[in-house]
Amino acid sequence: MITAEDEEYILAGAYVPEHIVSLMVLISKGEPYLIKGYLSFVKDNWLILLGYPLEESFSLTHCENIIKQVLKTFRPEYLWFIGPEIPPSLLHSCTEREVDQYYKLDIEQTKIKPSLQRMIEKASKELIVERSHSFSKEHDDLIEELLKREKLRPRVRELYRAMPEYVPHSQSSCVLNAWDKKGRLCAFYVVELAAKEFATYVLGCYSKRNYVPHASDLLFLEMIKLTREHGKSLINLGLGVNEGIRRFKEKWGGIPFLNYEFCEYYTGYTRTLSLIKEIEGRL
Repeated sequence: MITAEDEEYILAGAYVPEHIVSLMVLISKGEPYLIKGYLSFVKDNWLILLGYPLEESFSLTHCENIIKQVLKTFRPEYLWFIGPEIPPSLLHSCTEREVDQYYKLDIEQTKIKPSLQRMIEKASKELIVERSHSFSKEHDDLIEELLKREKLRPRVRELYRAMPEYVPHSQSSCVLNAWDKKGRLCAFYVVELAAKEFATYVLGCYSKRNYVPHASDLLFLEMIKLTREHGKSLINLGLGVNEGIRRFKEKWGGIPFLNYEFCEYYTGYTRTLSLIKEIEGRL
């Protein structure tokens, strides 16, 4: 459990989207815990440990200590670790592993190219941009269309699936919509504003059935405006995910700034004891 003061402290020091407690709780359904500057989420037989410390720099030795502590305290059957580097005790026992990078955008340094500006202006003549805090059947339909045409990682698919429940219950999220003149939803973004130092691009989606060129770019510009209005100069653009998404983020000036590694570790009681002993031998 964490207190309101804990959550305020976490949001003040946050630098990755997973530090946003409300976002993670609503999506994962886990209970948040703060242990020596490391945030984790626990439910049933699993535990998510974020290896991004809120104060000091990442240390493999310190992280190993935290892993040992959470294993002893919660005895999870599944441990999901997310951090800049997978600790040695987990590295050779991952049942699943992913490697990526977080991207960020400094909006004060962003200069929109004239060619991109012209495309945005053209799109703005065909689309109406709206800010909302709700999710409708039109949003669900766009997500289903996206998931049918794109091969996304399981956790990315789960993130999209979680939006209909997440958005209505989040007090700090904003949905940016692009509607055409016939009232059809052509694209939308979900932006999270809870962190003190940055806005978070949670996800985006566009339609190929109701396609309008550069609808996503129009919403990207609206996200920059929204971020500036909330007194922030940085947008965490999330992970690269795939080449197409990376190109889009880089087109706007997004740059990779932090390593992301994911490891799923199936513990089981016997393996948990073995892992704890291995960590103790390294410390």
